[in-house]
This record gives sequence, structure tokens and C-alpha cells, in this order.
Amino acid sequence: MTTSRNIPGVHTGSGSTTRAATGLLAYLLAGLYFGVVLVESEAASWYRIQEMFRFESFHMFGLIGSAVVTGMITTALLRRSGLRSRDGQAITVTTKEKGWRRYVLGGLTFGVGWGLAGVCPGPIFVLLGAGVWPILIVLAFALLGTYLYGVLKDRLPH
Repeated sequence: MTTSRNIPGVHTGSGSTTRAATGLLAYLLAGLYFGVVLVESEAASWYRIQEMFRFESFHMFGLIGSAVVTGMITTALLRRSGLRSRDGQAITVTTKEKGWRRYVLGGLTFGVGWGLAGVCPGPIFVLLGAGVWPILIVLAFALLGTYLYGVLKDRLPH
């Protein structure tokens, strides 16, 4: 027996098929735009990533730094704004729990995978769209890692 869950902001009830399709189209266009930005800024370039790990170029550090600063500003604005979603629900940003082990372990795991693959998981689909077929191996292991996390999450520090 399957029970359906109403997820706020995602499932809005009956009669919202057109609105849901419009929302999906907006997400598709935003993702397409993000993919173009990744390719044009060379953030999906293996060579740029290798330059970063070898400390030969500031390019990727500048891109990542600008993303971090943008995220910090956006989060601060969301916390103070009192904005509401399209469904009228208050948008909140929850504070993360204190601790360091999970951040160190997660960062090391992510960094090792990034270094071995030569690419951040973000542009996997961008690279597939650009015809870089070996990225399918990275996608397979990203999915395997996600599955393993689901299996082991109760034993990991959170």
C-alpha cells in the first residue's frame, strides 16, 4: 500500500497541472542557463580544475569564491526578508548543528572524489550534454556513492 505525501511547495493539490508544468519548465531553463554558464566560465574544464589543484591559476578559486560569497549574501537576505513561497509558506533557512567531524569527513570525501575524477559533480550532466562520454563513469560512481551513503548514514557522524 502506497501513501502519498504532500510536500509543501512541490505538491499543490488538484488542478495544478499547468502550474506544475510551468514550474518544471522554469527549473529546466534555469538548469540550462547554469550549464551554459559552467561551460562558458570553464568551470567544467578538466584543465582548469587541474590548474586549481596544482595552484597554477586563480581562475577556479575566483569562481568558487564568488559562489560562496553569493551564497552567503543570499542566505543572509533570505533570513532577514520574511519572503514567502508561491504557496504562501514562509521561507526559512535553518541553522546547521555545531560540529566539525562531519564537515572534515565530507570535505575529504568530496575532495578526493573531485581530485580523482577531475571534475566536480555539478557539471556531470553538462559534460554529458557536451559529448564527454567518459563522464558516465563518474556519474555511475556518484550514484553508487549516493546509494552507499543511504545505506551507511545511520553509522556516519551527522
